[in-house]
Amino acid sequence: MKANELLNYKNWVVVGDVLNPSKYAYKILLSLKTDGFNVVGVNPSIENEVCYNNLSDVPYNVEVLDLCITPYKGIKILNEAHKLKINKVLIQPGAGSSEILEFCKTNGIQAIEGCALVELSKNKVN
Repeated sequence: MKANELLNYKNWVVVGDVLNPSKYAYKILLSLKTDGFNVVGVNPSIENEVCYNNLSDVPYNVEVLDLCITPYKGIKILNEAHKLKINKVLIQPGAGSSEILEFCKTNGIQAIEGCALVELSKNKVN
């Protein structure tokens, strides 16, 4: 599967600093919402009315997990994703590691390294 194929799925979660307008997680979340995706943010460090603290709190079946968080925190998120049977993850630049890729391979999670913003912009051109 290629990164652009993930845009065929409508139920997303963006994990990262989704409340900070200067961060990519925020920009990705906003872009996905603007383009009509069913998407919420998850930040394991913060819980408030705008974002969730855990994947298990998301009130719908997540099809794609967009990882915009440090690899150290990312592996914890992937453990939860595996338990919830989320099997597609887009790993943003800087969020990946060999441990994350190996975890995904071992646990049947389709891991794609790429950028949601790039794929969304390509999708608008086509």
